Amino acid sequence: MTNRVVQGRMVTAERLAELIEGEPPMEADGIEDADRQCPDCDGDVLAVAYMPSVTELVTGYKCQDCDWADDDR
Repeated sequence: MTNRVVQGRMVTAERLAELIEGEPPMEADGIEDADRQCPDCDGDVLAVAYMPSVTELVTGYKCQDCDWADDDR
C-alpha cells in the first residue's frame, strides 16, 4: 500500500480511513487521488475504500490540507 501525506503527516490507508471514520477500520485498500477538490479549502482530496464493519464497504474522502472528510454513505 502506498503512504501519502495528509496535513503534513505520512499516513497509511488504514490511518486515512481512521481519520475519516473516527475509529480504526477492519480493513482498508490503497489510497487513490479523488477526482475532486476540497469544498472548504480547494485542496487535493484523497480516496480510500475501507470496511468499518464486516457487512459494510465505504469509500471515504479526505482533504490533504485541512480537516474536511466525507464518505459515500
